[in-house]
Amino acid sequence: MEEVETLYKSLSTMNLYIKKEFSKILLKFKKTTIQERGRGMKKIELEELHSKIFQLKEKYGGNNSAILQTLIDLQEEYRELSQVVLQEVAHAYNVHPAEIQGTASFYSFLKTEEKYGKYIVRLCRTISCELKGKERIAKQLENELGIKFGETTSDGMFTLEYCNCLGMCDQGPAIMVDGCLIPKVKPAHVPAIIDSCRRGALNQEFDTTIVSNVVKKGPLLTEEFYPGKVITDSLGKTSEEILEMIEKSELRGRGGAGFSTGLKWKLAAKEESPQKFVICNADEGEPGTFKDRYILHREVHRVIEGMTIAARCIGANKGYIYLRGEYSYLKDMIEDAIIARKEKGLLGDKIGGLEGFDFDIDIRMGAGAYICGEETALIESLEGKRGEPRNRPPYPVDTGFMNNPTIVNNVETFLNVTLICEKGVEFFKEYGTSRSTGTKFFSVSGDIEKAGIYELPFGITIAQLMKEVGCRDAKAVQVGGAAGVCIPSRDFDKIIAYEAIPTGGSIIIFNDKRDMLDIAQNFMEFFVDESCGQCTPCREGTTKILEGIKILKQGKCSIAYLNKLKELAKTVEMASKCGLGQLSMKAFLSIVNNFQDEVLGRLPKEGSYETV
Repeated sequence: MEEVETLYKSLSTMNLYIKKEFSKILLKFKKTTIQERGRGMKKIELEELHSKIFQLKEKYGGNNSAILQTLIDLQEEYRELSQVVLQEVAHAYNVHPAEIQGTASFYSFLKTEEKYGKYIVRLCRTISCELKGKERIAKQLENELGIKFGETTSDGMFTLEYCNCLGMCDQGPAIMVDGCLIPKVKPAHVPAIIDSCRRGALNQEFDTTIVSNVVKKGPLLTEEFYPGKVITDSLGKTSEEILEMIEKSELRGRGGAGFSTGLKWKLAAKEESPQKFVICNADEGEPGTFKDRYILHREVHRVIEGMTIAARCIGANKGYIYLRGEYSYLKDMIEDAIIARKEKGLLGDKIGGLEGFDFDIDIRMGAGAYICGEETALIESLEGKRGEPRNRPPYPVDTGFMNNPTIVNNVETFLNVTLICEKGVEFFKEYGTSRSTGTKFFSVSGDIEKAGIYELPFGITIAQLMKEVGCRDAKAVQVGGAAGVCIPSRDFDKIIAYEAIPTGGSIIIFNDKRDMLDIAQNFMEFFVDESCGQCTPCREGTTKILEGIKILKQGKCSIAYLNKLKELAKTVEMASKCGLGQLSMKAFLSIVNNFQDEVLGRLPKEGSYETV
């Protein structure tokens, strides 16, 4: 059997038809184990595997949007995506095995090698957890397990890894053990977490229900919502009338780019196509951002209602919620909401009894890739591919998911759509500025006592925001997460709005004890790790800037060298293919420009605990 399996693996570059025929031969070896690994891997029998893949394909709708979800479920079943598993997935979906291998190797939560242990302990390395003592948690994990990060224990039980933002910035430091998120970890908690894993009791002893800290409530959070009311009230309006309301509200996308929601929907509505899609981008991966986690947890019906309104406006009959892998604990709750709405006639065929108003929603999980927050990368991922951004044009509104007209909006945008249809355009425009209407959910973390979610109007100054959060000793504020800008205290009179300092919602506050180059290094490490590697400026440029930051920290910096780094950063901004590379230099440039006294003439620090 080993010889047969070896030959099967060697067929990765041969004709798909030949591989299918060969797999039929292998099926004759019924009840024969393909592999049995250590590290808690489950025995895989080919007949069982073949059947399970086709069951998953049918469960998730049969098209290529099911590929990534199938891989996630198979990994949960077998602990690892072996070559045999990947080959069988390729056959089932009629995709070349090289494409499936490429997909599986792209996402950080998918395991295609034997190096991983039964439990993968992932510690968040991004800035908000860094500020709350991530280094002490890292040290204690290494002490308890006797390994370094990136290694696996000799018994195959544990692998230690750093990961990027877990969406727990208000409750750091945070770790994730498989799908179990554990916030506010202290060094003394680490032995208990490890012991629970060894006894197989982690999910029973550590509650994964995350309580969001909502500090300031505005008009969206204070009003009680009755699911279905907005949909029912809108049945008397035409899709054109509803779209006109969205346009008049001047709602702009709440994900950070700020594109006109009404214009995007109008472009999609004009397209003539028998199939259109509405996608909710719930891949909230920006460091310092956790508002969508709360919205999905507490206001999921408002989000779904907004998606349903969008479907009415553009003529779509299918929607997807693309939920980041770090928020897997929310999946069952969202599915329950979808089922409940179907039972009440608020999803499915003839919504509200209106002929032709047909719309259904499925959930698709991400698997650990920040780049999938970019809408075209998200669509690629949804099609079962690597999450690499597309060239634009064409744009998703005419050539999106499966080459059909598609709108992609984030969680908060759909929430705002529901509010506009519920309360009216004038109510919505009472808040904000003339160019940035409405309120904004801010995720506030860092060196403050009252970290959490604040609903505040656009146009608020940074100083006013500081007063709201009770912060008096801030040296700098990072607006917009790693992809945003670092504002020094002398500029706290500037407003937060799309026409001034834009943000997707992340606000990270640094006190006067923080080393700004440490912050710049943390952000650049994030971009080096999350770059998809597709274009050279981003792939190579972020790495070179990171090397430069480390040299600056050693105190080896002339103004000429600093200027060369800044020139390189501007080249990366201009030449990168997508928003990740284009925005990756903003934090670095704003820090070295605004805090030059901390960069020049500095003395190197001793004994810093570096991440790997």
